[in-house]
Parts: sequence; structure tokens; C-alpha cells
Amino acid sequence: MRADMDGSAVAPAAPVSRFAGTLLDILDRVTYSRVRMDVTDNPIYRLRYEAYRREESVPFNDQGIVVDDLDTAPNGMSFGVHIDGELVSSIRLHHLSAAQRWSPSMKVFPDLLEPMLQRGDRFIDPSRFTSDYEASLAYPALPFLTLRIAVMATVYFEATMCLALVRPEHTAFYRRVFQSEAMSEVRSYPGLAFPVTLYGARVEESRHRSIFSRYPFFMSTEEERSRLFSQSLTDAFDTPQRATSRLAYERSLLAARQPVAAE
Repeated sequence: MRADMDGSAVAPAAPVSRFAGTLLDILDRVTYSRVRMDVTDNPIYRLRYEAYRREESVPFNDQGIVVDDLDTAPNGMSFGVHIDGELVSSIRLHHLSAAQRWSPSMKVFPDLLEPMLQRGDRFIDPSRFTSDYEASLAYPALPFLTLRIAVMATVYFEATMCLALVRPEHTAFYRRVFQSEAMSEVRSYPGLAFPVTLYGARVEESRHRSIFSRYPFFMSTEEERSRLFSQSLTDAFDTPQRATSRLAYERSLLAARQPVAAE
């Protein structure tokens, strides 16, 4: 793995902000679970439906769930975020490569992404980010807690870029937090009532160092990432994995205090 890309050797130059400290405290209560998406009564499907119905962006259905063909794609993964054991949000990721080209962004922007895949680029493509309404009011920073999964995935899969297929009004968040850059004009996504645009955050060492320094709660340990993303750990499905942000941050502080060995 590329040096410092997981934040393990990155220590903020100054004490963490009150916001970052609050997020680290909340993450002490957070667990993540990777879920099986071939079970249609999965709570994540219902969480999606409730979130989209609040905005009237999907039609009513008797089952009270939202599913699509990408849920069971071989390069797809879905996760639940829990605070004190309660499901508060969810997110789906696709690891997009030349060998496995299924993802939401590929449905809308194949003309932009195909040439990049041909030259060997790999992407993490997050989608279906939905949250419980009451939890979103109680925890305004819930997007950070949820998108932390995408940050971990870019490290684990050594992605070239993390994509963001988002509404135009949400792009400021991705520019500010992840230094994402516009990749497209506005287009329509099949089945959604709102337009989307494509942004991308290139995974470079200097950029990751900057993000981890400002937002140390995005840090993680190798053990946590392996538990969430390894295909070989079948027992990881539906098994809560405790967030390791504080442990990774403390390790980074310890590493920064170690004297540099003379060459």
C-alpha cells in the first residue's frame, strides 16, 4: 500500500478542531456492517425507501423498499452505519475497474469513464447514501460518518479516484471536504426525479495527507478495512465492526513523535 495513504503516518500540525474531536467521540459509538443485498427484507432497502419517499423522488410501492440491478453486481458492496447499535444510515459502493464495469456512474457517464478504465484507472463509486430522518437531525455530521466508508475503500482497493454522482446543489460539500473536481455537465439518471453531475477526488498522497490532517476521523486501521472489504472474510457480513478512527489517530501521533532513523 502506498505510504501514508491510510493516514497511519499523518499527524495534524495543530490540535484537532472541536468538530473533529466531536466526530472522534461519536465514532467511539459507531459500528459498520457489510450486509448481504440478495435478501430483499434487508433493513437497508427500507431505509432507502423511507429516505427517497420523504423527497418524493421514488414512487410508492407496497413492499416499502428500493432495489435496483446494481445491488447484486459482483463488484458491489453495501454497508450499514450504526450508532449505539441502531441503524442510522447506509451506503453502497462499487469498485469499478476495467474487469468489472458495473456502477451507477457508468450508467450515466460511460463516455467519460471508459477511456480512464482502458488506461488502468480504478474507481470507488459510492451511491444510495440514505439516512434515518431522526438520526440526521440528531447527528448533523452523519454524512462524514457514512462517507468514511468510501474513504476506507479508496485505501483498501488502491483506487485512482473516488467518484461522486450527486445533485448539483451538493457539489460544494465534496469540493470542500474531499477536494473533488467537476468531471461532467448535468445529466439525468434512470429512475431518479432529480439531475446529477459527476465529481471526482483523485487519490494522491498529498491530497490524502491534507484530508486526514483536517479530518482525522477519516483515518482507519488495516484491520478494520480488511474486515469490511475482504471478500474472503465471509463471516464479516452482518457482523458489526467497530470504527477504529481514534486508534488510527493515536497511532499517527505516536509515529510522528518517533525520531527519524539516520540513513
